[in-house]
Amino acid sequence: MRNLKSLLLIAVFTLGLGGVANAQKMGHIDFEKLVAEMPATKQLKADIEKLGKTYQDEIEGMAKKLDAKMKKYTAEQNNQTKEINEIRAKEVQTDNQRYEQLRQTAYQEMQKKQAEGLKPIIEKAQKAIEEVATTKGILYVLDASVGKGLLVKKGEDLYAAVKAKLGF
Repeated sequence: MRNLKSLLLIAVFTLGLGGVANAQKMGHIDFEKLVAEMPATKQLKADIEKLGKTYQDEIEGMAKKLDAKMKKYTAEQNNQTKEINEIRAKEVQTDNQRYEQLRQTAYQEMQKKQAEGLKPIIEKAQKAIEEVATTKGILYVLDASVGKGLLVKKGEDLYAAVKAKLGF
């Protein structure tokens, strides 16, 4: 009976230490914050804003021309023949379709550029996290940005180490 108690005590003690050791092998990082603060992300954001401004200028220019044409045709419609008014209506409709197409193309291009630009940034961040975790002997890294509801943060916060690893 005494041996059983000793064995039980040793088992509980061993499992307790194993739980402490496992707790030390967890870490967390706010991945969203890390990616947002990376210099490459800031450059990508500036590039996309520049592209957006270019598209915006082009779209606004096209809208002004379309608006001017519609005002002119509306003002002249009583002085024109039915055939000319129909031709003008089709012309305005075609211009309006081009305008909408440009807006849609601009939006899609900006989304595509952002997705293509973020992919290598995210891969770089993930690689740095893996390297820091390996160096520190951490087995599991939780994303604290997803877990804004993460109630207990007993693992190591890797943010500063990963930021240093990435050199910013």
